[in-house]
Amino acid sequence: MVLVKARRDQLLGPLSAVCGIIERRHTLPILSNVLIERRANALTFLATDIEMQITARTELEGSGEARAVTVGARKLVDILRALPEDAEVTLQLQDKRMQIRAGKSRFALQTLPADDFPRLAASAGGSARFALPQKALRKLLGLVQYAMAQQDIRYYLNGLLVVVEDRQLRLVATDGHRLAYAALALDEDVPRQEVIVPRKTVLELAKLLADADDAVTVDISASQAAFSFGGVELVSKLVDGKFPDFTRVIPTGHPNKLSLERETLRQALLRAAILSNEKFRGVRWVLASDSLRIVSSNAEQEEAEETLDVAYRGDALDIGFNVNYLLDVLNNVAAAQVECSFGDAASSALLCFPAEAEFKYVVMPMRI
Repeated sequence: MVLVKARRDQLLGPLSAVCGIIERRHTLPILSNVLIERRANALTFLATDIEMQITARTELEGSGEARAVTVGARKLVDILRALPEDAEVTLQLQDKRMQIRAGKSRFALQTLPADDFPRLAASAGGSARFALPQKALRKLLGLVQYAMAQQDIRYYLNGLLVVVEDRQLRLVATDGHRLAYAALALDEDVPRQEVIVPRKTVLELAKLLADADDAVTVDISASQAAFSFGGVELVSKLVDGKFPDFTRVIPTGHPNKLSLERETLRQALLRAAILSNEKFRGVRWVLASDSLRIVSSNAEQEEAEETLDVAYRGDALDIGFNVNYLLDVLNNVAAAQVECSFGDAASSALLCFPAEAEFKYVVMPMRI
């Protein structure tokens, strides 16, 4: 029985959109599969890892009988990618197997029943619902996502704090050593919500969003977050935990300020990082009148030093940082100028960018 007949790219596009969350090895074999559903003139692909699910939809010419089946996602993607771009592909169900035909190519994949496929339950209770351009949310995620923790025992740090309040969307990420904060004005009043979206969801969402003005609709409840855009819906469970109070972390009164070109600083740090300690990745910033020296050394007694002429009138300061934390923000924020604010050698530093008024980056110092 024919499930669908369509162009190769018409199937590969939505299938690729959902396959990113599928792990290669699962205790439940069906989680390695994708659920394919035919309803009238539409075909939907659904993948899940129990914590998150993604659905992608494609419109078809003509209507067909309602059918549903699950099949190995990676194998189906690999087959479609290997076919010619202009191939006409037929997916056919036959004896608990899916037959894939394109030109003179034939493939047969094992299937599992659609009824056995797990789905996330719909969220209950009130939610905050709003829309914004995909490129705006994509940019906001790019400003902060690199600061999320990875497999931290403090599980609430392995995600992104999302706060909707007073016509504003705020995103905060921290791993305990640095913190990134970004905000964006919304066009509508939305009920207040404060939730933690898991790291994997954030990374997948950032990959799927387009750099376009097309809208993404965000629906946040107490237990789930849903993002709908361009025929794709991503639904994710939330991290159940209490995020640290980020407002207490962001310094407000640092007296020592330094402004310089982002790319100049980035290149100097890249060079100094070459001879930094491989384990601790420390670099010293030695600030004096109109001068910034960036110094690094390693266990082999090798040293690097970069001297930059800068407009600095603050206190003489010798402060250490993990160079990776500095490079992360300079690589991800595409602004011409960066402004650095310091207290003393034991206080966190604040990095701001005049071109990104609603972005702040805090990095803790380290002893070197």
